[in-house]
Order: sequence, then C-alpha cells, then structure tokens
Amino acid sequence: MDKWMLAAGPLTMLVVLAACGSEPPPAPVEDAPVLMQAGQWTLTRKTTGYNTPTVTPAEYQAALKQVAEEKLCIAIGPDGLPDADALAGKEGTACTYKDKLARKGRLIATLACTAGAGTSEIAVEGNYTADTLTLGTTMTRTQGGQPVLRTTHDLTGKRTGACAKAD
Repeated sequence: MDKWMLAAGPLTMLVVLAACGSEPPPAPVEDAPVLMQAGQWTLTRKTTGYNTPTVTPAEYQAALKQVAEEKLCIAIGPDGLPDADALAGKEGTACTYKDKLARKGRLIATLACTAGAGTSEIAVEGNYTADTLTLGTTMTRTQGGQPVLRTTHDLTGKRTGACAKAD
C-alpha cells in the first residue's frame, strides 16, 4: 500500500503541473440572435380545437374546418418581438406580452388581451426565423371571471416584403 502511494504521488504532481501550464478553454461561441423582420406578412390560422361550456359535436367539427388567412403589416418591437395584436388575430385586441422568452428562433409567450365584454389570455409557443413563423396558440376567453371559450390554432406566417406605403 505504501509503495502504491509513493508511485501515485509523482503522477498526481505531473497532472497538477500540466493543468497549471495549459491555456483556459475557449469561450463558447454565441450564435447570432434570430430576429424577425418587420414588414408585410401573410398569416394563416388553422383551428385545431374549440371548446365552450355548451359546444355540440357539430359545432366542434365545423370549427375544426376553419382556416383564416390574413395579410398585414407587422411591426417588430425594440425587444425583437412581433406586435402582440398580430399574433392574437381575432382572439383579442389591445394585447400586451404578459411574459415572454425569445431565444435562438424559439418563442414562448403569454398575451393578455381584451375580448369583447371579457378578456383573453393566449399562450403562444413555436419557432420563427427572420421571415417565417410556425406557432401553436391556446386562447382562453373569460367573462365575469368564468371561462367561456377555449380555442387552439396552428399559426404559420411568411414575410412577403416591405409594408405598403400609406396613402
């Protein structure tokens, strides 16, 4: 046992000395941030879920056939995120980001909106590039503190150019 300890001592010293003379590991390379571009966009919303306290099977099936396309000018805020109202579509107005995380082309956010006589909260999650987006949304509308509608959508978008100039 004593011979083992004597043999291990010099080896340990070599490892320690080698570590002292080595250069520090290189700093990790940070990827350039992915930023959406402002401009004219075409957004397509496909309804994937629809639920109210009184929904019938026929209403549910009819809702699942809804696909809406919208062409709009989308502004990008100083934080690099698109206008919240554009993401909400007809699910709400006067929307703000309640919370948000956007990193490396991934967006996870919650929007707080006005919706008729109540409010809506829209959870948004998905991916984006400078000129495309693919998001899933889940909206819960409440009136008087009670949920009255929940919808889910697949939201896709493509930037088609600069916004048309106002006349």
